[in-house]
Amino acid sequence: MKVFLETYGCQMNEYDSELVQSILRPQGYEMTGSLEEAEVVLINTCAIRENAHRKIYGRLDLLRPLKIKMAKEKKLFVVGVLGCMAQNLKEILFEHPVVNLIVGPDNYRALPILIAKVIQDDGREKERRNFTLRPILIAADLSEYETYSDIAPTRVEGVNAWVAVMRGCDNFCSFCVVPYTRGRERSRSVAGILEEVRRLADQGYRQVTLLGQNVNSYRHEGDTFADLILKVADVPGIRRVRFTSPHPKDFPEPLLEAVARHPHICKHIHLPLQSGSDRVLDLMNRTYSKKEYLDLVEKARRIIPGAALTTDIIVGFPSETEADHLETAGVVEQARFDSAFIFKYSERKGTIASKKYADDVPADVKTDRIVRLYDLQHRISLQKNREKTGKKLEVMIEGPAEKKPNYQIGKSDGNTTVLFPETGLGPGALISVEINEASPNTLSGHAVPSPVASCFS
Repeated sequence: MKVFLETYGCQMNEYDSELVQSILRPQGYEMTGSLEEAEVVLINTCAIRENAHRKIYGRLDLLRPLKIKMAKEKKLFVVGVLGCMAQNLKEILFEHPVVNLIVGPDNYRALPILIAKVIQDDGREKERRNFTLRPILIAADLSEYETYSDIAPTRVEGVNAWVAVMRGCDNFCSFCVVPYTRGRERSRSVAGILEEVRRLADQGYRQVTLLGQNVNSYRHEGDTFADLILKVADVPGIRRVRFTSPHPKDFPEPLLEAVARHPHICKHIHLPLQSGSDRVLDLMNRTYSKKEYLDLVEKARRIIPGAALTTDIIVGFPSETEADHLETAGVVEQARFDSAFIFKYSERKGTIASKKYADDVPADVKTDRIVRLYDLQHRISLQKNREKTGKKLEVMIEGPAEKKPNYQIGKSDGNTTVLFPETGLGPGALISVEINEASPNTLSGHAVPSPVASCFS
């Protein structure tokens, strides 16, 4: 049977979709990129923000005519919702008329059996009720142990491969649904991770990105995340190692030192701020203060000169005042992030914030604040990128630039997108690019034969 798999949300969801493919293929399922020829449609969902929910419901609504058409033609058409939204909103999704299957992130091993059961029940209902009923199966139990360590994900072709080193989260930030959709923290073994990375290197991948809801919390038989990343960076064939996301509350100095000293670990740290107001940080249960965050930024820049810092910010958290917002803007000014992901707060079912605080910041106020903060970060990003003009950066080629003929695209060590004329080299090659143009999000330049002095950018 042919399966159409669609993925929304974070890098962990992308990794999970690769796991799902590896679970289904040995059981006779064939992946297809065509919705029209699919007999099984699986949507791997995100539950972090309201916009993600709207996209999923919109997608399900668009499938409704196709579902009706297939039923009239007595053709098989199974629709499954996977991932965080399936875990968090299973009772609501149960009511949607096209959904047959609801499967949480810890239950993917059961997918072949569940799909077969839906098909079996669907056949019986078609015989008895002429398509008036639809079988639904729900598998959304959180696990304390599941890490899928024994499953080799089916990789998407490219330069980078995602590697989940742990699953779940114990932080319980008041706005975040992840502990309720992915369960408690559990770490994979160092041996299992290294085996996966070696296999990736043998397959030609030159970069891996280590994933975890809070990689700082990684622990396995005495090894910390700093120990792990150094071992991953030593795997022959791997030229770049990235990681996401750490939590500012417990960022260990040994991890900063590991990033600083190993030439294969990218000098880029994604450090979610969320708010610059101590009052709001406390309501968010972030367990650090503005001063502690800025001290960490200063320490990171001291230990890793030239490091790229990026962040996440939530605008309009319940009771956020203009003064709170200005404190956040002040931190952005002081930290001078290379880039930032800025989002409006949206209430999530089951979170602490949804139970304790009213979503009382008006929508137009949220919009005004996000625009002002975006404009501020836009100016800082442009300034920081312009500082790179005239410099040579090490760039890993990703492929041809889709929107610019005869150009290639790649990423600097600091994860900035770089455009340059075609070099004749393929994806994964490391080249030196002299930068001559800069925008807030992109650098442009030309390849030069001289070596790059360091991989800082």
